[in-house]
Amino acid sequence: MKKVEIYTDGACSGNPGAGGWCAILIYNGVTKTLSGYNKSTTNNRMELFAIIQGLAALKEPCSVKLYSDSAYAINAINQGWLSGWQASGWKTADKKEVKNVDLWKDFLLKSAKHEVEFIKVKGHADNEFNNLCDKTARGEITKITL
Repeated sequence: MKKVEIYTDGACSGNPGAGGWCAILIYNGVTKTLSGYNKSTTNNRMELFAIIQGLAALKEPCSVKLYSDSAYAINAINQGWLSGWQASGWKTADKKEVKNVDLWKDFLLKSAKHEVEFIKVKGHADNEFNNLCDKTARGEITKITL
């Protein structure tokens, strides 16, 4: 199984507001950057969308180390919130509707064929690829007003 690293980030100008996302894939020292924007979204949607797009770009099952500074996404996966939401019919622990269900369902489809380790990184710190993702995602937002 190929070993791939994926760094992701999402950004939003206003929340909700215009948003951008970025995923950087690294395989055998080669990097590929994917990015885009949405005219009306939230930060959490952009964070999750970046993860989905990174996984969707993989052409075959891979062993993935996925890095994100999104507590929303990483905690939902690593702390079992996502499986709990599924088991409860997409309701939170306090019986509210889970936000971004469409993206969570897409995430489950995209991640199912891979072995993914989700790693939380500190945002705006010293991680080169996380910082590049952040810069790229914020840059995507500027394209909306052009």
